[in-house]
Amino acid sequence: MIRGVRGATTVNENDELEIVEATEILLRKMIEENSIEAEMVASVFISVTEDITAVFPAKAMRFIDGWKYVPVMCMREIPVTDSLDKCIRVMMHVNTNSPQQNIQHIYLGDAVKLRPDLNTVDQS
Repeated sequence: MIRGVRGATTVNENDELEIVEATEILLRKMIEENSIEAEMVASVFISVTEDITAVFPAKAMRFIDGWKYVPVMCMREIPVTDSLDKCIRVMMHVNTNSPQQNIQHIYLGDAVKLRPDLNTVDQS
């Protein structure tokens, strides 16, 4: 069965290094907390708010061993009034037998505000 594993993080600046680093930290945490291997992943969607334009955050996946062939796509988040700024969101489509309630969704930085009810994982 395919399950969605969600994650989000924020950056302080529209800076390539900061965006890639924050995205890599988020992806690694999602992978670790859900025991995900690249072969389990059907695809990954990454969205960014309008204020992130310095780099495609999917570049971060290139730094994770074994994830070279995982399909990943970046897109822009809809511009909702008063929404969280400089936010990177990830939706990873994973083949797993884990029940929905056992999936660990990861929210880091200011993104913890998005779903405090789902953020049960230590941010460190």
